[in-house]
This record gives sequence, structure tokens and C-alpha cells, in this order.
Amino acid sequence: MRHALIERAAELLARREPVTLRSLVAGTGASTMAVYTHFGGMPGLWRAVRQEGFTRLTARLQATGLTRDPVRDLAALGAAYAANALANPDLYRAMFDARVDLEDAEAAAASFDVLVVCVERAQEQGRFAADVHPEATATRYWATGHGLTSLAVSGVLPSAALAEHAPAVAVALFVAAGDDPARASRSVHAGWRGVELP
Repeated sequence: MRHALIERAAELLARREPVTLRSLVAGTGASTMAVYTHFGGMPGLWRAVRQEGFTRLTARLQATGLTRDPVRDLAALGAAYAANALANPDLYRAMFDARVDLEDAEAAAASFDVLVVCVERAQEQGRFAADVHPEATATRYWATGHGLTSLAVSGVLPSAALAEHAPAVAVALFVAAGDDPARASRSVHAGWRGVELP
């Protein structure tokens, strides 16, 4: 029931419909009391909706696995980010509503920290320049990927456009960070290989 209420809340938010206790439980088979039982009220529900988005994202990122090529790993994480958003569009929209606190902010931050670690590994292997700031590089990578993904989730771009534009943007960012263009291209395309976007 908790899961059903989270999904329903995210769906209503995405459709920009008013979220009341009645609209929330409609069609779930739950009573309005279930919101208090499972979440302690509406504020707790909003925290849970955001947290569920980050929980699914973290699980998707962890499933990519790491290789000896940190640039390939960065690309694979970007592809997993996009695939997760397209598979969970309502939660994806809700998870970035910073007006609502998270249940576990550190768990949400872990999905970004994995990018920072990959940038650091790329520096250690000489793929990225020694003077590149890992958090700044990870932020630029996430921000560009998030922008493209948001356009696809909202229907402005077709989802197929992600597979075309995201790798090209990633290569440009990684070359700017110091990687060799041909090597960056090989790694990025290896990271996106086999990713199916809904």
C-alpha cells in the first residue's frame, strides 16, 4: 500500500492535478487513514516520494557495475540515469522538487558521489587533467545529462534523441577535462552500448 500511494502521488504531481487525501487514495483501495499510517501525514508522503525516486536511481546506477575504464563508467552511469528517468517519469519529476525535504539526504547524494569517484579515477589514470576539479566536472556532466533527460521525459525531445545527443555532449565534456578525443569517444560509446531507452 505504501508503494501504491507513492506512485499515485507522483502521478498526480506529474499531471499537475490537486493532491488531496481523497484524490490520493482514489483507485488504490486505501482509506485516507493509510496516509497517516504509512507516512505520518502529507509532508511525510512528499518526503517518501522524493526518496523513492533517488532510491530507484541509486539502484539503477549500482547495477551498471564498474570496469577498469572510468570514462566508460561515467558514460554508463549517464545512460543508466536516462534509462531510469524514462522508466519512472513521474518519480523523476518529483525527486527534484527541492521544496520538500528528503528522508535521507545522504542516500540521495550517493548517486552524485559515484560520478565524482569516476572523475577521480579518470584523473588517477591520466585520462583527465590533474588540475580538473572532480566535483565541478561531475556537476557539469550531471547538469547536461539532466537537461537532456528532462527534455525527453517531458516529451520535448523523443527518447531516441538521448542516445544521439548525450554521448556527443559527454565526449565534449571529457575532452575538455583532458581526455584524448578518439579515446573518449570509444569509452563513451562503450558505456552507452546495449542501453535500451523506453
